[in-house]
Amino acid sequence: MNVTTRLVTAEESVTPPAEIYIKRGTPQFMRVTLALFSAGLATFALLYCVQPILPILSQAFGVSPAASSLSLSISTGLLALGLLVTGPLSDAVGRKNVMVTALMLAALFTLLSAGMSSWHGILLMRALTGLALSGVAAVGMTYLSEEIHPSAIAFSMGLYISGNSIGGMSGRLLSGVIADFTSWRVAVAVIGCFALAGALMFWKILPPSRHFRPASLRPRSLLINFRLHWRDSGLPLLFAEGFLLMGAFVTLFNYIGYRLLSPPWSLSQAVVGLLSVVYLTGSWSSPKAGAMTAKYGRAAVLLASVTLMLAGVLITLANTLWLIFPGMMLFTAGFFAAHSVASGWIGPRARRAKGQASSLYLFSYYLGSSLAGTLGGVFWHHFGWPGIAGFITLLLLLALMTGFRLRSKKL
Repeated sequence: MNVTTRLVTAEESVTPPAEIYIKRGTPQFMRVTLALFSAGLATFALLYCVQPILPILSQAFGVSPAASSLSLSISTGLLALGLLVTGPLSDAVGRKNVMVTALMLAALFTLLSAGMSSWHGILLMRALTGLALSGVAAVGMTYLSEEIHPSAIAFSMGLYISGNSIGGMSGRLLSGVIADFTSWRVAVAVIGCFALAGALMFWKILPPSRHFRPASLRPRSLLINFRLHWRDSGLPLLFAEGFLLMGAFVTLFNYIGYRLLSPPWSLSQAVVGLLSVVYLTGSWSSPKAGAMTAKYGRAAVLLASVTLMLAGVLITLANTLWLIFPGMMLFTAGFFAAHSVASGWIGPRARRAKGQASSLYLFSYYLGSSLAGTLGGVFWHHFGWPGIAGFITLLLLLALMTGFRLRSKKL
């Protein structure tokens, strides 16, 4: 017996009987769904509340659009790095405790950021917020894959992602509208209070893990699992897919506000914030995509979703709001559907250390947000919106190529 075989974790050595999984339609399923929905909502509200007010931050602190985008990119970057720790940590100490602590800390750091007087202070609090949120992002997917009956995992993952989409919409909409009528500080403070309430509800209603088995935090076993994930024929492709999808998504929403606040439209900050209602399409498309995978297969639904994103971004090249807005809707629906499929693929694909596998996917996902979201500022500065659309198109073409490789492997 080799070393790899001997280091199989306790979590995987015990397979619970199917009847004790949480099944769709039961009261426990509703509690889990509501709790993870609220966690996803709070997480994405905290993470993306600064996105619609990037132009306001540019003006308030005298920084460029690319520098202003760091208030988001530094959060997603530290979130990505934190995932490398919080995923394995949850494999050792449990799922619920990590998520509750992380969500409360993130709400606290957001409240503190509202009182910062310097740009570096803002960036520090945003970095700590992202680092804290890694404890929710890494563990939510793993909790679902362990506790929900296999027949309902795709559907429950879609509902969780829909909470993310509504959270992203709520954070953007509230901060954009409130900042227009009061100030960006009040807007950020309101989001922090909103997230703190969500954290308390999450703590009260989420059932404790029943299938969790502590795994070793020894560096040797972590390294072996890490190498196995990257040697798998499908997981690295899914990690790349997450990077490309999120990079494209954040780039569009980072800079669409700058475009719409400028002539010929010169929209108000409140109206730009209201455009976040396009996220509602994601709350519909993510569970829908999860359900469709049972009929058409994961790869087919993933490819269709990325194609929808590509069509959406090309439509935004039009010079009329009556086309730009539908283009944003198509793009958003496609993104959340694609992310729902890709993220739901990780748990069934990973044979061991599922928390670590989910962390690696989300590390790639948020790394794409940080790198592409900031790099997009260069394209915006030199080429305007056509440059942004071209950059996003390139990312999505690479995502399609990755999707075809996933399909050819028949994972």
